[in-house]
Amino acid sequence: MFTLSNFYKSSEWTETIKLLKYERTARDGILYCEHCGKPIIKAYDCIAHHVTELTEENVNDYEISLNPKNIKLIHHKCHNEIHERFGYNKRKVYIVYGPPCSGKTTWVQGTAGKNDLILDIDSIWDCISNTGRYVKSDALKRNVFMVRDCILDMIRTRTGNWTRAYIIGGYPQAAERERLRDVMGAELVYIEEEKEQCLIRAAESGRAGWEKYIEEWFERYIA
Repeated sequence: MFTLSNFYKSSEWTETIKLLKYERTARDGILYCEHCGKPIIKAYDCIAHHVTELTEENVNDYEISLNPKNIKLIHHKCHNEIHERFGYNKRKVYIVYGPPCSGKTTWVQGTAGKNDLILDIDSIWDCISNTGRYVKSDALKRNVFMVRDCILDMIRTRTGNWTRAYIIGGYPQAAERERLRDVMGAELVYIEEEKEQCLIRAAESGRAGWEKYIEEWFERYIA
């Protein structure tokens, strides 16, 4: 018997979505969003949406939970739009992780809505310091981490009227991000990018010294 919490981790669900992605990929090799019709470029931007909402009562009814006719493959942003359109206000938390300069913040900014909460530690540095977004002063570390922990606690306790929360971070270690996922009741979104591309972005954006952070992330990363 499935519950909503374990259904999305099941082999039945994983295999169903794998098959649907294969069957619905067009002849040009592109998977198109079944809501807006635009290409879904990155794997992490693909959400399997149940047309008939999945609940604790129907999750074991395979004519609803695993029925291809009830599942659409759509953009993460389109998924947000659909639920807001029908008046859903279910709190969702996403941990968006990946290497430095992989595009985590860019993806969140393009996905989040006006009522969503974003926790981005680089933005905290920018907000409370006079050194810029990507310069870290040792003297302010404690303050930055205290602000981060305060926001994390608000997300954990679901304080406020936000709809979704996005926690942006590197989290290269599986144990660390999975512990945070469990504490926050969150879903993991991995923003995948090649190391070489991350290094290029760091150089182009003038992030002095970030080559070290990128190299360290890839050395520590555990899938």
